[in-house]
Amino acid sequence: MDMKLEVVVVPVSDVDRARDFYTALGWRLDADVATDGNFRVVQVTPPGSPSSVIFGTSVTDQAPGTAQGLHLVVDSIEAAREELVRGGAEPGEVFHDAGGVFHHAGTDARVAGPDPQRSSYGSFVSFSDPDGNGWVLQEITDRLPGRLDPATTAFASADDLAAAMRRAAAAHGEHEARTGAEDPNWPDWYARYMVSEQAGTELPT
Repeated sequence: MDMKLEVVVVPVSDVDRARDFYTALGWRLDADVATDGNFRVVQVTPPGSPSSVIFGTSVTDQAPGTAQGLHLVVDSIEAAREELVRGGAEPGEVFHDAGGVFHHAGTDARVAGPDPQRSSYGSFVSFSDPDGNGWVLQEITDRLPGRLDPATTAFASADDLAAAMRRAAAAHGEHEARTGAEDPNWPDWYARYMVSEQAGTELPT
């Protein structure tokens, strides 16, 4: 059975302030419903995210500001940081981890600047909402195999898509050499190859 993350609940002390903060960042306002004076649910969704964020009144027992390590993925860490600044957030500087794998808790082992090799998954920037709930942006430009649902395959950039097409073209050339005939349905073959490659499933031959 598929189990997909749908909602993250963030504890806040001032619902209107939180709503203003997140919507100023360009997050879509999906709902703001109050059934009475003691229960209110606000749902927002970051641009392009399949999962949403909920906060409000009586939606969690967590103390405001205690949600930490909430991660959002972006394809350009510098552009994303600039967007946060324009939206009124106060992000830290772009950093990478001294260990080169994910990042340590808090600010331990942070090294200023993006990952020197600009490897996918290796560059970060952090920011907090007005209550101190902590968010981290992580730059992902090339997904590791097996990390994508074949039904929702996506490419992070035009360069990423072009590279995938070149790999598919090379593999398709080998396919035609094996069969000894031109493949009139090469677009279908390319599509199966590119989706299978990203999803980590068996490649067409």
